[in-house]
Amino acid sequence: MPTATPLDPDGKGLGLFPEGAITAQAAGLGWNLLREEVSLPVAVLYESRVRHNLRWMQQFMEAYQVKLAPHGKTTMSPALFARQIEAGAWGITLATAPQTLAAYHHGVRRVIMANQLVGRANMAIIAQLLRDPGFTFCCLVDSAANAAQLGAYFQERRLRLPVLLELGVAGGRTGVRDDARAQEVLAEIERWPASLALAGVEIYEGVLQEEPAIRAFARRAADTLRGLAAAGRLRDDGPAIITGAGSAWFDVVAQEFSELDIGQALDIVLRPGCYLSHDIGIYRSAAERIATHDPIARRLEPGLQAALQVWAYVQSLPEPGLAIIGLGKRDAAFDAGLPAPDRHFRPGASAPQDTPGHWKLTAMMDQHAFMSVGTQDDIAVGDMIAFGISHPCLTFDKWRQILLLDDSFNVTGVAPTYF
Repeated sequence: MPTATPLDPDGKGLGLFPEGAITAQAAGLGWNLLREEVSLPVAVLYESRVRHNLRWMQQFMEAYQVKLAPHGKTTMSPALFARQIEAGAWGITLATAPQTLAAYHHGVRRVIMANQLVGRANMAIIAQLLRDPGFTFCCLVDSAANAAQLGAYFQERRLRLPVLLELGVAGGRTGVRDDARAQEVLAEIERWPASLALAGVEIYEGVLQEEPAIRAFARRAADTLRGLAAAGRLRDDGPAIITGAGSAWFDVVAQEFSELDIGQALDIVLRPGCYLSHDIGIYRSAAERIATHDPIARRLEPGLQAALQVWAYVQSLPEPGLAIIGLGKRDAAFDAGLPAPDRHFRPGASAPQDTPGHWKLTAMMDQHAFMSVGTQDDIAVGDMIAFGISHPCLTFDKWRQILLLDDSFNVTGVAPTYF
């Protein structure tokens, strides 16, 4: 496990630092965002909001007596995985074998790969990790073909792979659509008792848009698991698992799963990933719904806070009403709404101010953003603008290192990413 991650000498969003400096030394470098001691654009996480979000989600899960395995694909930052586990997370969810390997290299020892494991090179990565008796892993299956491939591969290596039956919905993503397909998959798993172990059932409800359909899907998963337990088809060498919940509907899944009893040991595991950074777009809307409808969420007010921003300079004011910002598609997500101007700072001023409500990004290019402003607004080349983000997953993957800031905009740490 690496003990010292170097600061990236070729990376963006950093200040000047001595050769050989490591991320653990970042706080001692004395960087301050507002003093222009880091290059812009820069992606930042506000430490106080991160701490709040970690505590909030853990308390929510504990209130429902379910376990948390946050989806690591959001940040792909082992430094942040460690914070989540320290706060009480049961494990980390990941999507690919290389992601799992990166997490393992940084100390993560319990992983749900919420995806199918396909291809010999990917299987080889997981087989290598399974030789560590301290590593716990499971992945998804939704076809007899994949179950046969896994069974043969892991039998050759005298390893036993825990798998979860993935349920799906018509028009959705992966997952068996009906019981007939499920029975085909289960029969194939049972052909490989030495190399495959049925650990439980998985769903991803985010492909659905309406609460009644999501509740019905979760109940189908619970009924399926009850049936498997009653028929003695689940593994006998560890607790059964039922798992679901992305970042938008975790409250509904928690409500549906939390009272589940299958007559044997059961881990109920939820997998929201975006809560640590939260956002000002799609997940803020989801959080507002949750705060309105969920009694535990209401008790935990204030709710999740947007901890991720990207700061950038006003680069040009080429015509009245238009500001060109040094922020582009290489720097921030744009798939679920453009970044939203939030704070405005002129170097040398006492503190950032809220941006006027009419400032708005209208378009983004690779390295530039077009911001509509008033013709008489007080804005100048060199001003610094903080932007809130919708869908943080596709901002994290644009940065090799994310800065952590205190409430005075001092850099307190650096979180490397491994996409």
